[in-house]
Amino acid sequence: MNVLLIEVNQLTSSIPLAVFNISRIEAIGFTSNYLSGTLPNHFCNGFPILKRLYLSTNKLHGHTPTSLANCSKLQILSLSGNKFDGPIHREIGRLSNLQKLFLGSNHFIGVIPQEVGNLVNLVDLGMERNQITSSVPISMFNISSLQYLLLANNNLKGSLPREIGNLTKMQVLYLNENRFNGEMPKDISNLVELEELGLEFNSFSGSLKMETFNISGLRMISLLHNNLSGIIPPNICSVLPNIEHLYLDKLTNLFGTIPHLISICSKLTALDLSSNKLSGLIPNSLGYLIRLQFLNLGEII
Repeated sequence: MNVLLIEVNQLTSSIPLAVFNISRIEAIGFTSNYLSGTLPNHFCNGFPILKRLYLSTNKLHGHTPTSLANCSKLQILSLSGNKFDGPIHREIGRLSNLQKLFLGSNHFIGVIPQEVGNLVNLVDLGMERNQITSSVPISMFNISSLQYLLLANNNLKGSLPREIGNLTKMQVLYLNENRFNGEMPKDISNLVELEELGLEFNSFSGSLKMETFNISGLRMISLLHNNLSGIIPPNICSVLPNIEHLYLDKLTNLFGTIPHLISICSKLTALDLSSNKLSGLIPNSLGYLIRLQFLNLGEII
């Protein structure tokens, strides 16, 4: 493989134009430098066999050129941690060989194009920390190969569709700090490989139903600062036997007592139940959580 990697240095200025004339190159990496400027409009015209492009953590700015779609053999595209703005172009859907797409921590605006659903080989997708609006297109939930989906810190809204249950290979799902609402579909329980689920700082409503999160491999779940209501289900630990981090704080409509069987969550290292309407005694069984490193119960009424 013909490769050009100049990473984790202090390179400045723009990417030399001569780079764009190396037609037989398969991988380009300028990650973690101080490169500035824009990507030229004719980008990818000179890279017929380019498979991997790493430009994350620089100071590149401007719109991403639509000509990126001409890099038809791209498997990895990493542009995160720059100053790219403008929309995510619908042409992205032409990169059908993409396995990893990282666009996080930029200034992208507008909507996620429906054409993202054409990326049927996608495993990792990161669009976090942008200014993306509207709802998530249904087509994204049909990418059955997805294992990592990061959409946190945007302005996404609407409810989660039942089609989220199609993502049966999903391992890490972060939708936190958006404006999602409505009840969480029980189809989330179809995500049998899920290990981390971040839904905090949204407006999800309805009762806290453990059948929704009946995923034995979950290690982290964060639901804080939503509109969920009801009690903490007594069977929470039998449903989540491998849970390590459980954040149910700032659910102002959560009431009742702390389940005595919380001790069955033997792997818990972090538990936050503060700023709710919980009442009653603090169960002695909490003392059996020998791995616990962080505990916040706030004020128990």
